Parts: sequence; C-alpha cells; structure tokens
Amino acid sequence: MVDIVLQAFVTLFVIIDPIGLTPMFIGLTTGATIAYRRRMAFRAFFFGFGILLFFALIGPEFLGLLGIEMSSFRIAGGVMLFITGLEMVFGKRTMRRTEKAEEIKNDHEMEDISVFPLAIPFLAGPGSITSIMLLMEGQAGSLQGQSLILGVTLIVMLISLGLFLISHRLERILGQTVSSIFSRILGVLLAALASQYIIDGLRVALFS
Repeated sequence: MVDIVLQAFVTLFVIIDPIGLTPMFIGLTTGATIAYRRRMAFRAFFFGFGILLFFALIGPEFLGLLGIEMSSFRIAGGVMLFITGLEMVFGKRTMRRTEKAEEIKNDHEMEDISVFPLAIPFLAGPGSITSIMLLMEGQAGSLQGQSLILGVTLIVMLISLGLFLISHRLERILGQTVSSIFSRILGVLLAALASQYIIDGLRVALFS
C-alpha cells in the first residue's frame, strides 16, 4: 500500500504543484486584506477538492457514456501529462500561469477568484482530473486502494490551502529561483510517470 500512496502523492503533488501556485496566489491577491485572502483560499480548496472528488468517483462511468475505454483515456492522459512535464522542465507552464494570473488581476470586475482561476484550472485542471481518474482506475475493485488515493488527494489539497494561507511569508523564504528549480525537478518526475501511463495503456489496448 505504501507504493500506492507514494505514486498518488508524487503524481498529484507534481501536477497540482502547490509551490508553483503560491506566487500566482500572491499576484492575484496583492493589496487584498487578510480576510479576503483567507476566504479565497478556503473557497478555492473546497471547490477544487469537490471537482476532483466528482471525477474520481464517477469519471469512468462518464467516459463509458461517451464510449471511451479507460485504456484510450490512459494513453491520451499520459500524453497530456508528459507534455505538462516538459512544460514544467522548460518553465513554460509557470509562464502561462503567470500570464493568466496577471490577466485576471488587471480585470477589476473579477472580485471572486476562488472558482476561476484558483479552483479551475489551477487546482482542478485537466491534468489533475486526468491524474486522479487514472489513479482510481488503477485501483479498480480495491476499496482500500481507492480510499488511500482520495486521502492523498485531500492531503495535497490541504498542502495547497496551507501554502495559500502563508503564501506571502513563504515567498520571502524560498524566493523565485528555488521555486523555479523545484518545479523543473517535479517536471522530470511527472514526465516519467506519464510515460508509464502511456506504456500501460498501449499494453492493454494491444495485448488484451
């Protein structure tokens, strides 16, 4: 069971990237009151976790209604996660997130940022939704395994919430350079995990 927990934690922590999201949260809440920052952080946490829980529990059934097999989804999801990993290694993902955060920040009519862009797509985007569905599918038929994955998902989301709440202090401690290096290391790990998803999907599609 330890391997299940480790795989789920590494996958979700890398793709959600709480440390990489912290500067985005700071940029979106610059000049805001502490009460506002706390409210946005908690709302984003609840919305984001709710979305991931929804797809974790009924995602395969939803794909079934569309006539999509899990092996096909595993291959497509692996390709998408691999691209995300490459973007993290070369810093493109952080750049895109920063541009989106600046765009929202400059739009003075956007007062509630908890749903967009914090919950969607930062916390519960295509990558994290794909990841949790693949992880749950890998433990199909095992209530204990799936429960562990949901528990790990909650832990990663709580880490994100905690970093949001202490984001301004954390930025002074880590700095932009450390965050950038850490993000690139996580990108390499994500690319490796994504490659395994693709291999597993091809194995099922071709030999079953």
